[in-house]
Amino acid sequence: MKASVDPDRCRGHGICWSICPEVFDLTDDGYAEVLLPEVPAEHQEAVREAQGSCPERAITVS
Repeated sequence: MKASVDPDRCRGHGICWSICPEVFDLTDDGYAEVLLPEVPAEHQEAVREAQGSCPERAITVS
């Protein structure tokens, strides 16, 4: 599984980071970024939760 954050949609709410800090981080400007190119199996459920919780729908999972 891969996750990505659309920088044009992210507004820096930080919900993804609060749900799964192992995969998501916040830049110095407060916007989300993905730390891992491949999401480990043990974090996949949390990444899907972060995707569903993002108010801007900025996270894509494939």
